[in-house]
Amino acid sequence: QVQLVESGGGLVQPGGSLRLSCAASAIFSINAMGWYRQAPGKQRELAATITTDGSTNYADSVKGRFTISRDNAKSTVYLQMNSLKPEDTAVYYCHATIRYLSGNYWGQGTQVTVSS
Repeated sequence: QVQLVESGGGLVQPGGSLRLSCAASAIFSINAMGWYRQAPGKQRELAATITTDGSTNYADSVKGRFTISRDNAKSTVYLQMNSLKPEDTAVYYCHATIRYLSGNYWGQGTQVTVSS
């Protein structure tokens, strides 16, 4: 009914960049989309969200370094991550809400590791 498929994670050195992508498929239109992350031993936390009209929200820890965007025609959301730090290491999860459907929908997660 709803599927979110992430790609783009990997290993990068501090100061480097990565771009995550998440393609959504659903029987109804996609509302808000976003990226959350979960580091080992920590709770899942918001990284960035974006509405259908392009309004964005960022966690303070990523402001100025991460940029979220979306292509509504492709039902895809992106997260451009620059100036990566070791503390950005986490599993990153794509999130979406769907018109007419209750609840939250999640991707399978993609690992981002920032290490020298």
